[in-house]
Amino acid sequence: MDIGVIFDETIFLLNKIKDKEISRISAVAHIIYKAFKDGGKLLICGNGGSAADAQHMAAEFVNRFRIERAPLPAIALTTDTSVITSISNDYSYYDVFAKQVMALGNERDVLLGITTSGKSPNVLKALEVAREKKMITVGLSGDFTEDMNKLCDYYIYVPSRNTPRIQEVHLLIEHVICEVIDDLWRKDNV
Repeated sequence: MDIGVIFDETIFLLNKIKDKEISRISAVAHIIYKAFKDGGKLLICGNGGSAADAQHMAAEFVNRFRIERAPLPAIALTTDTSVITSISNDYSYYDVFAKQVMALGNERDVLLGITTSGKSPNVLKALEVAREKKMITVGLSGDFTEDMNKLCDYYIYVPSRNTPRIQEVHLLIEHVICEVIDDLWRKDNV
């Protein structure tokens, strides 16, 4: 195995995203920040590694990222095992995020759906419900999918089908969003 090739693949994707998606990433950070300032919250969902990303990102907002600031209301919809298992048992695993969005989401909120394939039915269903509730919808995926694109106000995709490389780039995008929000917070609260 040539480890250098792995680095090269990720660097290639980072450069593609840098050239193509920087303005959209900035717009997403600003829209999430505005939601926080207007009394809204960020709901985040995903499966597997994307579930871990949802939890990681929520922690960066509720605790802190790089600066000391007030906690910001972010909820990973991937963490309450009683809710997830009861919905899966009584309805369907496809409903685990959608029912939580129904219960917790409102017009001032943002839903961030993360899926490396762009095709996770439970993430897509959550985005559908969020749109019905007039929430702002953000999608973060691997290679472009029309299904996810049409459900998102803001859609950022990593042009790859290689799950580990997609996840590496997703983490950077998530951290950039957190850092931009920290910077906006610092400027507004000086």
